[in-house]
Amino acid sequence: MTANGPSTNRTCTVCCKSTWSHLQDLCRLQKVCCPGLGITRKNLCDFEVEYLCDYKKARDEEYYLVKWRGYPESQNTWEPRKNLRCISILKQFHRDLEQALIRRGSKLRKNTRLLDQGISNYLVQKAKQRRALQHWEYELNAKRNHKGCIVVENEVDLEGPPRDFVYINEYKVGEGITLNQVAVGCECLDCFSEAAGGCCPGASHHKFAYNEFGQVKIKAGMPIYECNSRCSCGIDCSNRVVQKGIRYDLCIFRTDNGRGWGVRTLEKIRKNSFVMEYVGEIITSEEAERRGQIYDRQGATYLFDLDYVEDVYTVDAAYYGNISHFVNHSCNPNLQVYNVFIENLDERLPRIAFFATRPIRVGEELTFDYNMQVDPVNAESTRMDSNFGLVGGLAGSPKKRMRIECKCGTESCRKYLF
Repeated sequence: MTANGPSTNRTCTVCCKSTWSHLQDLCRLQKVCCPGLGITRKNLCDFEVEYLCDYKKARDEEYYLVKWRGYPESQNTWEPRKNLRCISILKQFHRDLEQALIRRGSKLRKNTRLLDQGISNYLVQKAKQRRALQHWEYELNAKRNHKGCIVVENEVDLEGPPRDFVYINEYKVGEGITLNQVAVGCECLDCFSEAAGGCCPGASHHKFAYNEFGQVKIKAGMPIYECNSRCSCGIDCSNRVVQKGIRYDLCIFRTDNGRGWGVRTLEKIRKNSFVMEYVGEIITSEEAERRGQIYDRQGATYLFDLDYVEDVYTVDAAYYGNISHFVNHSCNPNLQVYNVFIENLDERLPRIAFFATRPIRVGEELTFDYNMQVDPVNAESTRMDSNFGLVGGLAGSPKKRMRIECKCGTESCRKYLF
């Protein structure tokens, strides 16, 4: 939106809160042509289908009840198939109709004149849910600061976006907690092949964690020290992996066996590759104990104890988190947890990174073990014991875990989470 001031010919730009499509709808409603919005005399009377609500046949002609974008439901109209040019919406409507009929144990017959009221109500709810999930998907991708895109799907039930969940890309620091910025960095020009004696892992008396392809090569339980903002090396340094964020396109999907939401990959993931971080609000263990009791009563908790050296802090991803919030448990997981230090070297506050334990195929669900146990590889790794409070609508607390049935379905299933 632009405007000319009274005493100047310069144009000022004002941010408009309406979407492009909404402004186009307003033009059509007011019968106003606007070349800047692409509304001309030729398409002024073209209206956009938001979704289809119902279906019927009359004299062997198919009709659809149309919800028009920008108009209230009271102005829905029945339109013959020949008037509709929304091919993808028509296909989606019939896929939803087929699924609804399968649930009923029936199918659409050639002589069907009207749909059952229950079926048509379901189709409207499904269309509204799909719109809500599309909007949520847009919001998630607008907030992410990582390369990997996020897709949202629910072909199982009518559950919509979770309420009171805010997508964040890094830790949200709770009251009374301070993350101290690292004071020094390495002076290496090439940390992988010509690392100076003071390179970040070496300065902390630890091994270089990655190979030349960015795959982790140290045992689970060993800490990872990446180069930081004070280092001389550039962003392409081989010792900068977790800090680059999620690189894979991932999908949040609704599971069909009662485990709520889950996450699957839309790309092939190589073994030992970084997949995602577990982020949330950092709180004290005392506050985690208090919240855990509340979550127990609500039947859900997302608490991850940061007890690499001592049990002082906990990550709570119930309301603030990233896509890891939706990753489910498995007794035979394809993700392994590592403690990572980058800008903050306080061993009480590691970053929690998930790496692939094996090659992960396209479409495979991502999982990790909520009751993870790390086999000690030396004295250092015995300090790692990141316990996870129950996730995904299950009850638990950081200090006391209830005996909850496991639904992972793997051959090695322990039958209970804890």
